[in-house]
Amino acid sequence: MKQTLGKLAGYLGKYKLILVLVACFIVVSSFSMVAGTYFLKIIINDYILLGDFAGLLKMLVILGSIYLAGAASAYIYSRLMVRVAQSTIQDIRTDLFNKMQQLSIAYFDRHTHGDLMSLYTNDIDNISEALNNSLTNIISSLLTFIGIIIMMVVLSPVLSLVTFVMLALMFGIIKMFGKKSKYYFGMQQQKMADVNGYIEEMIEGQKVVKVFCHEDQALEDFKGYNEALREASTGAQTYAGMMMPALGNLTHISYAITCCIGGLMTIAGAFDVGSLVSYLQYVRQVSQPIAQVSQQVNMILAALAGAERIFNVLEEEPEVDQGTVTLCKAEVDSKDCSKLTETDQYTGHWAWKMNDAQGTLKELRGDVQFKNVVFGYNEKKTILKGISLYAKPGQKIAFVGSTGAGKTTITNLINRFYEINSGTITYDGIDIKDIKKDDLRKSIGIVLQDTHLFTGTITENIRYGNLHATDEEVIAAAKLANAHSFIKHLPHGYDTVLTGDGEGLSQGQRQLLAIARAAVANPPVLIMDEATSSIDTRTEKLIAAGMDKLMEGRTVFVIAHRLSTIRNADAIMVLEQGEIIERGNHESLLEQKGRYYQLYTGKAQLH
Repeated sequence: MKQTLGKLAGYLGKYKLILVLVACFIVVSSFSMVAGTYFLKIIINDYILLGDFAGLLKMLVILGSIYLAGAASAYIYSRLMVRVAQSTIQDIRTDLFNKMQQLSIAYFDRHTHGDLMSLYTNDIDNISEALNNSLTNIISSLLTFIGIIIMMVVLSPVLSLVTFVMLALMFGIIKMFGKKSKYYFGMQQQKMADVNGYIEEMIEGQKVVKVFCHEDQALEDFKGYNEALREASTGAQTYAGMMMPALGNLTHISYAITCCIGGLMTIAGAFDVGSLVSYLQYVRQVSQPIAQVSQQVNMILAALAGAERIFNVLEEEPEVDQGTVTLCKAEVDSKDCSKLTETDQYTGHWAWKMNDAQGTLKELRGDVQFKNVVFGYNEKKTILKGISLYAKPGQKIAFVGSTGAGKTTITNLINRFYEINSGTITYDGIDIKDIKKDDLRKSIGIVLQDTHLFTGTITENIRYGNLHATDEEVIAAAKLANAHSFIKHLPHGYDTVLTGDGEGLSQGQRQLLAIARAAVANPPVLIMDEATSSIDTRTEKLIAAGMDKLMEGRTVFVIAHRLSTIRNADAIMVLEQGEIIERGNHESLLEQKGRYYQLYTGKAQLH
């Protein structure tokens, strides 16, 4: 908790001047309340009991001015604190989003979308509420409490002893219930994240749920998550709810005892009437700051639980990138083709810029090689076992194999979405660990099996592959992918706005847009991960020519279950259980009459 508070203080520290003003106005507001009550002693003893109504009127005006100043101060510090709170939340939200852009794909594999979204909703909202109201209320209540205690001691040290005994009991109750509340509020936040994650997953997979008639099972699972949340929330609210009645009853008991003792002291002449009235008011008021703090403690605990989850993400190690080689546009000397010059203009040529004194340029050719690569997503299971392969510039390399054989894993390693356990992967003779990840990925276009379209126009979705592409280049890419024909028949053509991951479009149309997105990027290396898996045979034939144009002159890695799409591949790798068991072109593999032959002739099936 100390670390979490320290980090929150670091964010608030950016607004020191405003916080100083907030503190000043809180002091004025708290002072006005404490001072106003003390004025009752003066008003009763010096004016009411003596019948000085002119002086009484004067003191009432002063008392009213004090309360008015306190009210104005409370309004001002509340407004200022809202500004600080929202600015702080903006900073935290921005840092959280930026951090997530730096995390590896492996991190998102380990956490559900709903759990991560809960950070931006429940956890952020709790911190916002705590900063908007709880923080200032607690500070104001503490100052008011200290002021009241001081004035009670000034008025009557004897009666103060009674009050202190009751306050000790109150603090004991707060400590006991607060400890339980903190535990259950933390559990509540975690269980709420679990519920959100499950709901998000079920909504996203609603079609699958209905196809397999798993509505009842989904409901039963949800009841389990919901019951865990209910138990945690019940525990949190139970202990939070018990605190106020306990404090209220102790306050009434303290007030009754003080009235009896104070009345006897006044009758005996050891206490004046004005002091007794003021002291009794303080007795009623002293529990209010404690009650307010106890109420806000629950919100503070929930906010700290949320802040701890957020700061855990912010402390995650970012994606490792120690690369120094960068990608740049290059111009080829007309007289000497081996001589390259860096340029800002697009020439169709790219080069790797080495991190040396000369800034040596090496032409990007698309020569990718794996040498004894071993990889596993975790230490317990190895996925790739000593993979060695090469793709010469302009070659089309295809991967075939059963599900889980490691086909997609190989393409993920080329992008450095994951780090290999051993072996090397080189790109134009450069170890990919020496290339900056952003530059590495800029040189590689990828069409994933599961397409994702963003909310925006079709033009914007295609241009996502190259933010500097002109409208003409976007249309050319769509034509290349054979998406132009269906786009022009949409109500607004290329300006048609897509929502809900392209709802309203067929899966095949979405896949065509993903291919167009890769085409507009014009990458030297292209990865097609089941790129035509959602396209019917007729559409597949229509885009074949366009795909060939897209692949022309590029190194291409293709993963396909339809063996007909890879017949013209320069090399086909047959994988099983993380190893390459066969390699060669279509004709040579058929001649071997091995696994590929069995798959192609239908004697065996991919699983």
